[in-house]
Amino acid sequence: MALLVILLLIGLWVVTATVRSVLTDGRGHSPSVRSHASWEAGDLPSVPYSSARLW
Repeated sequence: MALLVILLLIGLWVVTATVRSVLTDGRGHSPSVRSHASWEAGDLPSVPYSSARLW
């Protein structure tokens, strides 16, 4: 019986810590990503590695 009470208290503590963390972190909202540079592939190959001839 004591083990059950301990597990319930630990569970309540975890839920409380999770709710507190979410509320202090802005309720899950993160700033939007602002990109001013044009998108480019960089050094990626033009064909997938699985279909490229390596010999």
